[in-house]
Amino acid sequence: MTLISRRDTLTVGLGAGAAMTGLAGTGPAQAQSRAPDVTLLLVNDIYKMGDEQGRGGFARLNAIVKAERARGTPMLYVHAGDMFSPSLMSGFDQGAHTVELVNIAPPDVFVPGNHEFDFGPEAYAARRREAKFAYFAANMRAADGSVLPGHEDGRIFDLGVVKLGVFGVALPNTAEVSSSGDIKFSPTMATVQREAARLRRAGADLVVCCAHTDRAEDLQIVRSRLVDVLLTGHDHDLAVTYDGRTVMVESSEEGYYVTAIDLTLGTTGDGPEKRVTFTPAFRVNDSRTVTPDPQTRARVQEYEKLLAQELDVVIATLTGELDTRTTTVRSQETAIGDLIADAMREATGANAAIINGGGIRGNKVYPAGHQLTRRDVLTELPFGNRTVVAPVSGADLKAAIENGVSQVEHRAGRFPQVSGLTAIVDRSRPAGDRVVAMTVGGAPLEPERIYTVATNDFMLRGGDGYGMLGSRVRDADLKGKLVASDVMVHARKLGSITPAVEGRIRLL
Repeated sequence: MTLISRRDTLTVGLGAGAAMTGLAGTGPAQAQSRAPDVTLLLVNDIYKMGDEQGRGGFARLNAIVKAERARGTPMLYVHAGDMFSPSLMSGFDQGAHTVELVNIAPPDVFVPGNHEFDFGPEAYAARRREAKFAYFAANMRAADGSVLPGHEDGRIFDLGVVKLGVFGVALPNTAEVSSSGDIKFSPTMATVQREAARLRRAGADLVVCCAHTDRAEDLQIVRSRLVDVLLTGHDHDLAVTYDGRTVMVESSEEGYYVTAIDLTLGTTGDGPEKRVTFTPAFRVNDSRTVTPDPQTRARVQEYEKLLAQELDVVIATLTGELDTRTTTVRSQETAIGDLIADAMREATGANAAIINGGGIRGNKVYPAGHQLTRRDVLTELPFGNRTVVAPVSGADLKAAIENGVSQVEHRAGRFPQVSGLTAIVDRSRPAGDRVVAMTVGGAPLEPERIYTVATNDFMLRGGDGYGMLGSRVRDADLKGKLVASDVMVHARKLGSITPAVEGRIRLL
């Protein structure tokens, strides 16, 4: 499998015979020796309205979709999830603008990603009602076990030349990493086995799984041989593979690339044993090569004007470089993490503060001399999380830090950024037993003492495995100020910010 990651450039094999076939980047008009019978088109993990340096954004995405449809080949367009959040505008409208923009060139299938639930189940339901596209999630159920309104497990798309059995799989641990309320998520592989068998019994010639799952589960699905094609999201990789039996594709992030899988069909066997076969070819549409869709671009520009009036206000100046890259905030103490945690502790007077590195989303480096604006802060903190304070025992506070560093080698979003405490972490020790020393307020941690800890409401509800922070909370008041507001106040008070790390989390 050839895989281009937002984090690294990697090569990952599926075993002997794995190969990439027909990969090209010349856009929708890529010539082929034989016209394909069917095209599958995939996008995933697109949050930002506009493009960045001439690539990505909804206007370029919609231009690619419209061009692909204009080719005249029977097509299935799939969005594999994550668009309602996080973005600047979603902090104001909880993702409504993304639905409006996608409705201009709607997908045939939309699989909800974990970020669809960042504003809670009510906002999720509201966005679903606004959508002009179908929601597929065979492993999602309401609290009573019923199918959620407006959702379906899967269906057969009769494209004339082939019957595609298509089903959706949402991220099974969504409840842990987002705010999905009492919605239930069942395991991935049991869902794949059930739905693939059901659709084949119903007459599907080929089965397509549309999933928002991590790479480990993607590979399980491929190796199971239960489906013919896996269209996936969540890892933000550009990944294209075909091992002779199963196709797997992921289309990067932010609409930078939109992958088309052209299938040439055939048959094998006779009578009851007759089966449809396929040969795939891949075209990676580089969004830099297309002219943005005018209708979508005009609407994006209207939204951006509204944002500019509120957000382009300077609050502080950086005297050094400020790194907010995803790989950094999820793996080590950072100056941006210190700044945010300090702001929360200052705003509340708590003994300590702890936030999850995965809540910091700008993924950029601000140069020395940069004038920090409201827009920058909301770019870094787009989820609308609120600062809350909880009474936490020393033992639970240590457990929280253990949880935060338990997956540091995987750069998980739970990595802790802190204020008012220090921890020495031995990464060679097993997860859950890595913190070898810890202080709060400069004094050794007391396991029985009750400390006041500022955190965000997502974590207090148990997000990213931080359930221990809310163990002493009953009917907690989760209506504190926005974390972003606390940071804006703190930054404005400082005026000049000198980014530096202080050894709060020391990794051995």
